[in-house]
Amino acid sequence: MNSLTLHPMKEIRIVIQGEHVKFVTDLLDSVKATGYTIIHNISGKGNHGFHTAHPMFNEMDSLVMLMTVVPPEKVNPVLAGLKPLFDRYTGVMFVSDVSVSRVDHFSTPSSDR
Repeated sequence: MNSLTLHPMKEIRIVIQGEHVKFVTDLLDSVKATGYTIIHNISGKGNHGFHTAHPMFNEMDSLVMLMTVVPPEKVNPVLAGLKPLFDRYTGVMFVSDVSVSRVDHFSTPSSDR
């Protein structure tokens, strides 16, 4: 019987103000991330206190989380691309080790294993 094989990857979660979503999606596209998930209107507590989502007033002002899974070699280009944004605006990024069973869904042909 065949079993699934797991492949090591990196999950990147980026929390930013809604007005910066296009900057981050353009960055992820430029490093050839094969996809990402965007969650709008999130709330939470951080360095600047508690932030509540107010989508009825202005979605661009609410917090957004973008998530992607990429091969390890794409993490540093994402870090470099986000540095100017984080130098100027509020935001945070988390990078975690993950394993995926369908590596072809998360790798471009040049980064396939």
